[in-house]
Parts: sequence; C-alpha cells; structure tokens
Amino acid sequence: MTPHNELRLLPWSGPDGKPCFLSAGTSDGYLSRLADRSEAAQLALGTELLKHALDLLADEEAEPDELRTLATDLTRALRDAVRVATSRGHRLPIPAHSPHEAADHIEDPSPA
Repeated sequence: MTPHNELRLLPWSGPDGKPCFLSAGTSDGYLSRLADRSEAAQLALGTELLKHALDLLADEEAEPDELRTLATDLTRALRDAVRVATSRGHRLPIPAHSPHEAADHIEDPSPA
C-alpha cells in the first residue's frame, strides 16, 4: 500500500463556512492533535445525542418543539460525523491494486 498524500479536511469550517484543510507532513503536529481531539469530541457528542434521540422518540408525549430541536441537533451531529469519516477516509493508504484487479488474478477452481 502507498500512503495517501492529501490535505487533511479539518473538523471545523472557516469563517465563511467553507471547509478548512491542513497540509502537514506528519500527524503529530499541534493542529493535527487539535483536529484529532475535536473529531473525538464531535463523535462522542453524536453518540450521546443518539442515546437521547432514542429516549425521546420512545416518549409518546414528546412535544413537537422537542422533536424539532432533536432533528436540528441530529442534523448537526450527522454533518460532523460525515466530515470526520470523509477526512479519515482520505487519509487511508491507497491499495497497490484495486479489489477488482485482485479478483481478475484469482483462478476459478471449478472444473471446466
């Protein structure tokens, strides 16, 4: 596998709402560690929000305003989780061969 040398998508947006990226040779710099901690906090918050959502949705007496607030909070948490997943996916090593190329080299063991 070869390393994937791309800019790192950071877990926050710039002042104009556009994505922020980090160009760093290593993952142990200050901003990389800050981004790691921010991602962990965002995912932990999403986990807690999911637990709250399950409880609130099970409550048949939940008010529409509570559900609307929940939907807004879940949307933000999902946006954060997608950004974390995208960032981490871009940093995965690129396989030397694609899965399709590897499958082309496998011989069929069944008799002809």
